[in-house]
Amino acid sequence: MSARFWDPHGTKFGIPTYPWRLAPDGLATRRQLRIRGLRPGGQDIAAQVLRPRRRRGPLTAYLYRVDLALPVRPMTPARWAALAKANAARRRCPECHQDAGYIIPPTLGMCVTCAYSEEQRAA
Repeated sequence: MSARFWDPHGTKFGIPTYPWRLAPDGLATRRQLRIRGLRPGGQDIAAQVLRPRRRRGPLTAYLYRVDLALPVRPMTPARWAALAKANAARRRCPECHQDAGYIIPPTLGMCVTCAYSEEQRAA
C-alpha cells in the first residue's frame, strides 16, 4: 500500500486521508451507507481514501461517519409515480413514438429499429 496517502490527522491533505482499503471502522462511503439502508444526512465529509493510478491523479472516495448517518427516506407514492413517468419518457422513441421496451441509448437518440431501419428491412 502507498504510505504517501497515510495522513490520519489531516495535516497534509486537510482532512484525514487513508490508503485504499485501510479506512478505520465507523467510516463508510455513500454506496456502503446505502447498502446498510443509510444516507449521509447532511454531514460533512469525515475522511477520504485515495487509490493511486498510473498516469492520472489518485482516485478519491469520500467517507462519512456511520454513527451520524440517517435512514434512507422511504419512497412515497408520488415519488414512485414520478420515477415511472421519467422512465416511460426514456423508453419512448422520438421518431416512431412507440414504447421501445428498453431505455433508448442516448448515443442513438432513437430506438434501434429506427436507427438501423435499412438493416432491419434487409433481414
